[in-house]
Amino acid sequence: MLNNLSIEDKKTLFYTLLAFTFSILMRLIWVSQFGDFDAFKYNGEFMINTNDGYYWAEGARDILAGTHQANDLSPVDKAVSQLTAFFVKILPLSFETIIFYMPAFLSSLVVVPIILIARALKNLEMGLIAALLASVAWSYYNRTMVGYYDTDMLNIVLPMFLLWSIIWAVKTNGNIYLLFTALDILVYRWWYPQSYSLEFAFFVLILLYALVFERKNLFNYKLLAIMMIAMMNGDGYVRLLLVFVAFFIFREKRFDKYVLYILLAAVAAFFTSGGFTPIWSKLEGYVFRESVTNATDTLGLHFFNVMQTVREAGHISFETFANRISGHSVTFLISFVGYIYLLYKERVMILSLPLVGLGFLAYFGGLRFTIYAVPILSFGIAFLITEIARKMPTQKMKYLSMIAFTLAILFPNYKHIEAYKVPSVFTADEVNVLDALGKVANREDYVVSWWDYGYPIRYYADVKTLIDGAKHSGSVNFPISFMLTHTQKEAANMARLDVEYTEEAFKGRSKTSTLEAMIEDYNSKDANEFLKRLNKDIALPQKTRDIYFYLPFRLLNIYPTMALFSNIDLMSGQKGRSPLLLVSRSFKDLGSKIQLGANAFLDKRTLNLTLGGKTTPIRRFVKTKYTTDMKLAKSVQLVNFTSDISVIYMENYNTMLIVDEKTYNSLFIQLFVLENYDKNLFEPVVLSPQAKVFKLKI
Repeated sequence: MLNNLSIEDKKTLFYTLLAFTFSILMRLIWVSQFGDFDAFKYNGEFMINTNDGYYWAEGARDILAGTHQANDLSPVDKAVSQLTAFFVKILPLSFETIIFYMPAFLSSLVVVPIILIARALKNLEMGLIAALLASVAWSYYNRTMVGYYDTDMLNIVLPMFLLWSIIWAVKTNGNIYLLFTALDILVYRWWYPQSYSLEFAFFVLILLYALVFERKNLFNYKLLAIMMIAMMNGDGYVRLLLVFVAFFIFREKRFDKYVLYILLAAVAAFFTSGGFTPIWSKLEGYVFRESVTNATDTLGLHFFNVMQTVREAGHISFETFANRISGHSVTFLISFVGYIYLLYKERVMILSLPLVGLGFLAYFGGLRFTIYAVPILSFGIAFLITEIARKMPTQKMKYLSMIAFTLAILFPNYKHIEAYKVPSVFTADEVNVLDALGKVANREDYVVSWWDYGYPIRYYADVKTLIDGAKHSGSVNFPISFMLTHTQKEAANMARLDVEYTEEAFKGRSKTSTLEAMIEDYNSKDANEFLKRLNKDIALPQKTRDIYFYLPFRLLNIYPTMALFSNIDLMSGQKGRSPLLLVSRSFKDLGSKIQLGANAFLDKRTLNLTLGGKTTPIRRFVKTKYTTDMKLAKSVQLVNFTSDISVIYMENYNTMLIVDEKTYNSLFIQLFVLENYDKNLFEPVVLSPQAKVFKLKI
C-alpha cells in the first residue's frame, strides 16, 4: 500500500507520525517523574490533575452505569463524557487509565492539520517544525498534558482542522472541502459549545477575504453559506441534515443562481436563532468585567463577580504571554515577525487571523486564550527557519541548519515540561476521605464545600453539591461562602435553607436565586436583616435529605478569596472589611521572637504581635497537635480578652495562622482546625488531617 503513495504522501505521513510520537513522548516525562509517587495514585492508577476533569468523568461513569439521579448535574449528554464512555467500551483499558492518557493522545493530533496546512503551502518541512513546536509549547502542553482531562484536548485540534479545510477550500475550490468545513464546525460545536465565537470570526474573515480578493468567485459564497448553516443554533442533527442538503445543492451548477439567496437566508437564520447572543456574553464575561454584579431579582441584590477571582481571566505580563505562546520571549518575537512575513508570502494564511486574535486576547481576557495562538505563531518561526535553510549552499547544511534551529526553539519548552510538576487534584489520602463519605451518604444527599472541589466530590462520593466548577456565580457562591466563614449556628441554618430551596428550584420555582426566595418567604425586605436572623433559632424547611460539610486542609489557602463572596452588603454592593487570615509556613524562631512573615513578629515572652509595624497583644495562643493515635489535641492560652487577633500554631502542618475574632469563630476554623463542633448541630464523620467531614444534624 505504501508503494502506491507519492513521495510527498510518504513525507507527509512520516512527518506526521514523527511529530505525533514526539508529542506523546514529551507528555510521558511527567509519568516518569512520578511513577513511584503513590500520593498521586488511587487504587494503583494515576489520578487526573484538573478539577474540571472530574465533571466529565462523572458523566462518563454515569453513562457506563446507565443511570444517575435527577438534578445531579451529571453531564451524560456532553461530548467529552460520551467519547470517554465510548473509549472505555471499546478499549481493553481501565476507566482511570483512559481519562488520564486521553489528553496526551487526542491533543497530539494537532500535528495532523498543521502538517496538512503546510502541505497546502508546499512546505512540508515548515509543517514538521511547526508541529514539533506547537505540540509542546508552554500553554498547549500545560492544558493537554497527561491527566489534564478537559475539553482542551481537542479545543485546538478541531479549529486547526477547520482552518485546514478552509484553506484547502479557498485554494482548490473543491466541493468536498465545503463538506469538510461544515462537518468540522458541527463536531467542534458538539465538542465545545462555546466554539461559536471562533467560528463566527472565521466566517467574517472569509467574507472580507472574498470581498477584497475574490469578489466574483461564487465558491467563496457557497463556503460562507454552508458555514453559516452549520453555525446556527439548534439541534445538531437538524443542522447536519441541512448541511448535506446545502452540499448537494452547491454541487449542482444549475443552482448557482440561488447561492446568494441561500447565504442571506442562512445569515438571517443564524441571527434569529440567537447565534450572536452567546458570542456577546463571552465578551462581557472576559473583557468587560465588573467586580460586583447586580442580580436581576426584585430585591436588587448585589453579588461579588466570580470572574474577579479566576486566575485564567486575569491580565498577564508580556513575558508570560510570550512564554506561553512560544516558550521564550525571543522565540515569540521571531515567530511574530515570521508570521507577518508568511502572511505576505502566502495570502491565504490571512484566514488564520481569528486564532491569532483570540490568542492575543490573553492580554485582556486572561492566560487561557494564549493556547489558540500557539500553532499559528509556530508557523511563523518555522517558515523563517525553512527560508534560511533554503538559502544554504548545500543540502547537508540545509538540513543541519533546520535541525539546529529547531532544537534551539524546542529547548526552552522542554525545560518547562521538565520543571512543570503539576500534582493531581487530590492526594490519595484526600480521596480516601471522599470514598468513606460515599459509603455513608446517599446519592441524594448534599455535600457543602467550595466550588473548586465540587466535581471531585461528586465523582468520588457520588453525592450532590450546591456549587461546582460551572455553577459558581456570585449568587450561588454567597450562601456557601457565608456558611464556611460564619458561626456554626449561621452555617447550619443557611445550609438547610440553601439545600431545600435548591431542590425546590428544580421543581420550577421562578426565582433568580435561592437567597431571594428565602428572604421573601421569611418576610424580610432587607437581605442584611434576614442574614442576622440566622444566628438564632428560626423555623426551617422540612428536612428532605442529609447535608455534609467537606473541609479540606487546602481550603486554608483560598479562605480569603472564598470570604469575598459573602463579605458584601447585598443591598448596596459595598464590600465589607476583609477578614484576617494570614497563613505562615516559613516562620523563623529568632530567639525572643518568631518571625511569621516579612512584617509579622510574635514576641515569645509577652505574646505581643507586631503586624505591619503596629504592635498589639493577642487574644489567645492556640496550639494543635495530633497524638500517636491520630486524635487532635489542643491547648488554648488566653492572653487579652480585648484583642481581636489570635495566633494558632498547627504543629503537624508546620503552619501558623493569624486570625481575627470573626475568622476564629468561623465554621471552617472551628471544625477543621480546632474540631470544636456544636454537638447539637454537627457530628463528625471523618476526622483526617487532610480533610474532615461533618454531618449536619438539623
